[in-house]
Amino acid sequence: MHVTADLAGRVARGVHIGIHRAGPDEYHGPGMEGRLQNAREDPREWSLPADALRLAPGEVHVWRASLDRPDAYAAEVAALLSDDELRRGARFRRDVDRDRFVAARGALRVILARYLAGMAPTDLKFRYGSYGKPSLDGMSVKDAPRFNMSHSGAWAVYAVTRDREIGVDVEQVRAELAGDPIAERFFSPLEVRSLRALPPELRVEAFFRCWTCKEAYVKARGEGLSLPLDRFSVTVSPHEPPALLSVDDAPAEDSRWELRALSPAPGYVGAFAADGAVSRLELWHWSATACD
Repeated sequence: MHVTADLAGRVARGVHIGIHRAGPDEYHGPGMEGRLQNAREDPREWSLPADALRLAPGEVHVWRASLDRPDAYAAEVAALLSDDELRRGARFRRDVDRDRFVAARGALRVILARYLAGMAPTDLKFRYGSYGKPSLDGMSVKDAPRFNMSHSGAWAVYAVTRDREIGVDVEQVRAELAGDPIAERFFSPLEVRSLRALPPELRVEAFFRCWTCKEAYVKARGEGLSLPLDRFSVTVSPHEPPALLSVDDAPAEDSRWELRALSPAPGYVGAFAADGAVSRLELWHWSATACD
């Protein structure tokens, strides 16, 4: 679920902000790229994955993937998708949006197949919860990895784990969207006050850090629009570790969840939310040549 390209239309309709496909010319904000590239989260670099991947209990693997690929690759990866996925991709009006959707779904299939011995990317079947959260169909809860994905502009991120619910979000930063009207509509009163208390030069970064943490938590719970964004609070300042602070009518909820910030590429911010403590985090860079 994304805040950027179709934000104005969704806000005008009074709807919780949903998936967008941002263009490559979107503004990143003055001086934002360098600051976000060195953002305050897990300091390790994104690495190419090992040949053999294993998910231990409590472990989370987060992948990033660039979605802008040569035309020949787009045709190749489209062969991995189901008819339903191809129909969904065909609904996009712009070629770039369609190609990025196809690339994101193809990468998802290849990534998940790496955790499933004897299964090819084309073998995977998906089912969707009442509010659209995806999971693998035809597999037991014990055998199937839990996963979530998000894409914005030219990048996608994927979070994979084995034994807990998880949600992930990525946003392409646009400074002109990080103002009081959006925060007042979708953030909790505590978050709005915290955002206003920050120095002006930190507010854009703080806005998107807050937004991605909130979306990741909503996606992990799989409750969609039934969980309004202003009914719970997360940390706002980029100087604070991400955390769920409180949830209306659920006083013990904040102690269950772990939030982590991500910086998948310059000009992008992200976060994931996991139901339970994360014992180990791996950051992988998806490459078509490395993951085929």
